[in-house]
Amino acid sequence: MTGIDRPNARTVTGAHNEAIMSNCLVEIDESSAVVRLTGVLDAAGAEAVRAALLARLADRPGPVVADVTGLRILDEVGRGVFAEVRREVADWPAADLLLCDPAVDGPTHPDPALAGVPAFPTLAGALAAVAATPLAAVLTADLAPTVGAARQARELVTTGCQRWGMPMLVDPACIALTEMVNNVVAHARTPMTVRLAPQDSTLHLAVRDHSSRLPTFAGLSPPNRAGGRGLLLIDTVARRWGSSAIPDGKVVWCVLHPDDEVAHLG
Repeated sequence: MTGIDRPNARTVTGAHNEAIMSNCLVEIDESSAVVRLTGVLDAAGAEAVRAALLARLADRPGPVVADVTGLRILDEVGRGVFAEVRREVADWPAADLLLCDPAVDGPTHPDPALAGVPAFPTLAGALAAVAATPLAAVLTADLAPTVGAARQARELVTTGCQRWGMPMLVDPACIALTEMVNNVVAHARTPMTVRLAPQDSTLHLAVRDHSSRLPTFAGLSPPNRAGGRGLLLIDTVARRWGSSAIPDGKVVWCVLHPDDEVAHLG
């Protein structure tokens, strides 16, 4: 397991690297989907826990299991962090947050603040749910911030749409992903990870980079202005899009639906 370094957090080095945040210890198992939380979680540690979970979800495709077996949650802010993270990643490709919590004895968590987060009384049950996720339906590529990155991203989109029976989304997805990648090349100038996955009839795209600068959308650009239309193009072809700050950068994502293809491009 390796820990997540946080500002003002003491790092303990031993058999594992672990990050201590307030009174909550966060351990990340690099070999599995498990993030183990132990100790006491209060409002002071909630933001650091949120950041740790988002970072893990950004770096690993598929659901992540927060094991709270050894965690005592003191207040509403601490209890709400798990549902908040799940809402944040709802439109990321192949991302979700599950809980392992022995307090669960039925399909609904007894704590209303956690009721929207899938929870399992045992770690084995939570990991079985992760294993049932069709991760074969995820494509990921690590790209350098170079001129050829957008072409590589479009090739990934074409492969995915053909594989998943979504040929009508090739063009809008290529438009959206090209702009997302070109924004990294032009502005962030960091290595990036491109990820895409189907979800029901929609296609989810994301680009993760290592710049904290979030994209801003100011609407239509003046006709005499060079550039500045990337987010407008994404907004045009995507059903919804957004960005999420993570500890060492951001994730920019969008969702495309086949019903939107005719309206936008027809």
